[in-house]
Amino acid sequence: MGKKALSQILEWFSDVGVSDVTSNISSLNRETKREASTLAELKEVISKVDISLKKCALNMVFGVGNEKADILLLGEAPGAEEDKQGIPFVGQSGQLLDKILAAVGLDRTKVYITNILPWRPPGNRTPSNQEIDLFRPYVLKHISLINPKIVVCLGGTAAKALLQTTVGIMQLRGKWTKVDGLSARIIPTFHPAYLLRSPSQKREVWLDFLNVVGAL
Repeated sequence: MGKKALSQILEWFSDVGVSDVTSNISSLNRETKREASTLAELKEVISKVDISLKKCALNMVFGVGNEKADILLLGEAPGAEEDKQGIPFVGQSGQLLDKILAAVGLDRTKVYITNILPWRPPGNRTPSNQEIDLFRPYVLKHISLINPKIVVCLGGTAAKALLQTTVGIMQLRGKWTKVDGLSARIIPTFHPAYLLRSPSQKREVWLDFLNVVGAL
């Protein structure tokens, strides 16, 4: 993490009233360097992050699915239903995601699903840049522990966070790319929540998932 990003995070922690900011960030950096060797260890490390975000949430939403999956689906953040159950993509968007998976011969036993943020932002707002900067190292570790062949970024926020780009999802969608430090190929597509608002785009996502299955 660069000095500028760290400075922004420190300022943000101070603004939201988190105490002992400097020691908190130093502790997180030590934990990151320690590099959790299992998902259970990573979950424990993330659960200790002292951030006001989780104080507004009911549950931490870590990840679900096949821990040896070739395909990892990366979303934005938990919604209301996900927050209640502690499981990613179980609301309306999740039900649509299940249908998309079924349409290409997949289901939740064959993929792994997680999000950029492990706690629901208040009012389902978009994750802030500071939150993304804070959690991105943990997301990278999460992906490396699953070690998938392909990461599907669901929506613009997930794609921009993982790829560290400002390019919009309309331009990123359906294009293969890579991220330093990850062996997986990455392909962004539209978020299921967007498809609920724009059902005409469902075919594009179906084609993207056909592309994914064909690339295995």
